Amino acid sequence: MNSSVVGKMDDKPMSAYQWFVIALCFLINMLDGFDVLVMAFTAASVASQWALSGVQLGYLLSAGLVGMALGSLVIAPWADRIGRRPLIMLCIAIAGVGMLASAYTQSAVQLGALRLFTGLGIGGILASSYVIAGEYASSRWRGLAISLQATAYALGATIGGLIATQLIPSLGWRSVFLYGGVATLVTLPVMFLWLPESLDFLIAKRPSNALGKMNIIRLKVGLEPLVQMPAFNQSTATAGANRVASLLAPGLAASTLLIWAAFFIVMFGFYCVMSWTPKLLVTAGLSNQQGITGGVLLNVGGIVGTSLIGFLAAKYRLSRVLMLYLIINAALMCTFVSLLGNLGMAFAAALAIGVFVNGCVAGLYALTPNIYTATQRVTGLGWAIGVGRIGAIVSPLVAGKLIDASWRPDELFSLYGLVFLGAALAVYQLQRRSSASTAPQPLVMHDAPETAD
Repeated sequence: MNSSVVGKMDDKPMSAYQWFVIALCFLINMLDGFDVLVMAFTAASVASQWALSGVQLGYLLSAGLVGMALGSLVIAPWADRIGRRPLIMLCIAIAGVGMLASAYTQSAVQLGALRLFTGLGIGGILASSYVIAGEYASSRWRGLAISLQATAYALGATIGGLIATQLIPSLGWRSVFLYGGVATLVTLPVMFLWLPESLDFLIAKRPSNALGKMNIIRLKVGLEPLVQMPAFNQSTATAGANRVASLLAPGLAASTLLIWAAFFIVMFGFYCVMSWTPKLLVTAGLSNQQGITGGVLLNVGGIVGTSLIGFLAAKYRLSRVLMLYLIINAALMCTFVSLLGNLGMAFAAALAIGVFVNGCVAGLYALTPNIYTATQRVTGLGWAIGVGRIGAIVSPLVAGKLIDASWRPDELFSLYGLVFLGAALAVYQLQRRSSASTAPQPLVMHDAPETAD
């Protein structure tokens, strides 16, 4: 009989409590979606008040992304040492304080510094919340649980944009930061009261009263309490102590480099699409309003696409679904501009690109935790996101250079579309490695003794 705590939860039908934990992570990521894009919502008003040039405004827009990259690379790995729950609450506090302070800045330099500070918190939250959502899901619904976090991110950004349009005309741009900061900090007592620690972390690290904490969770998910802690491979646990170095250990380095490559490529393409589509549509002959509509459709498609890949992953192998998403997205981007002669077709294509380009990001988030052990998981996802953020930072700069070099919109979309094929190749190689060898330690652990229950 398999008596593993995580194994039994993995095999049984999802309980209401498991969905509740996933919903808490959903809430966190909705707020993150708002916090990340708040600068985009307020950019015009900020630039007008302080008479900023395009370059200065560009630095402000990039500051949050730089902070997110640093948060993913430096802060997120601590979740594998101190726990997912305390790291998430610490990062919520950082993001909330950064947002509140941003409402009272007196210069662009101050605002840029606080955007970077806020990004540190968001970068730490993202990796930890995605992992804990996956760890509380059963094997069948794990892909959906993680991809829903990307849906929450897109939904939070969309709702945040609607709120900003209502607040700015009457209360000014500072009110948007104030609203976001208060909303973020209000979630702290909610998480303190109800967000549980990861079962994988409790088994691997065995903090104070780990057995008591584990039994409380077992009762909530409908399992009997344990009389002793499950056995755990301590050599595997200590392997995570070196954190980043352990990701490049023999037997794991190739998988890590492949997932980093996939993240870099997908984020490189994603941020070109999301940042430049409205302007490129106008350059291609559409009106300014039509260009904005195309950008909105990308986000609406994102809400659909991130949910859809999760449902597909419940029936089919996630890596195969993700490869299909990447290939279809490449084809759509290569043909997009040629459809602009028919406005209805162009908007339908923009919606479809939103479905698939956002689904590619969600698929990578869902795929990555399966590569690593419990003590490496947040470090692994955090570093993958951090490498991806480097691609995100580079992408708009490359697109701007190519536009200045007189590249046409169809040429730019085709180039950025084709890069997704590189990500598909990386995922294919990752799947081959997974099929040819045993994974180091999947999300399901089967290490408990028969006497555990």
